[in-house]
Amino acid sequence: MSFGSPNNPYEKPQNPPNPQQQPQQPGYGYPQQPPQPQQPGYGYPQQAPPGVPPQQGYPQQQGYPQQPGYGYPQAPQVPASAYGYPQQPGYGMQPPYANWGQRFLGTLVDGLVFLVPYIIAAVGVGTKVPALVILGYVAVLGLAIWQLIKEGRTGQTLGKKAVGIRLVRESDGQPVGVGMAFVRRLAHFLDNLACFLGWLWPAWDPKSQTFADKVCSTIVIRTN
Repeated sequence: MSFGSPNNPYEKPQNPPNPQQQPQQPGYGYPQQPPQPQQPGYGYPQQAPPGVPPQQGYPQQQGYPQQPGYGYPQAPQVPASAYGYPQQPGYGMQPPYANWGQRFLGTLVDGLVFLVPYIIAAVGVGTKVPALVILGYVAVLGLAIWQLIKEGRTGQTLGKKAVGIRLVRESDGQPVGVGMAFVRRLAHFLDNLACFLGWLWPAWDPKSQTFADKVCSTIVIRTN
């Protein structure tokens, strides 16, 4: 029995390889095939193969807050302006309180507005003309009622609007209403006590409140 020469390329091998046998490992120096990566289980993030840029992660991996699941309603974000306070940079959630000077100027302008009907009434008294006296006092009463309604519904009298301030509730920043505006006018008698100390109190008070404001839970804020 003769064996074929291993150097003869035209001679077939005597024992052909069995296809059912495992393939032989490549010799030393040949690159081996990398093993196939195992698939991650359900719910685990997949790793990108080498050379492929990683995909962008979910919003919570990029520094964004995690969004709620599908079907759950999201809580609306309520801006600060929804509470009646003007949204201005640098204040945050603290209302922009009006200072004592602004409050004083607003009261001064309101006093000048009432000065006109008072002059009419004084002229009627001096000239002994009852019609002018009645006209003057009726104008004072009508202007006082109109100012009260405007302050209760919008938070501004003519003087407050001219200066750029507004009277609101401390709890939610909304107008106080006509009834509470009237009660606050009555509560001003507390500011007249002790040599009008209550009118000067906003100059050093953290919330710039008078005694009437503290009793009625109201504040005066800037609008511009």
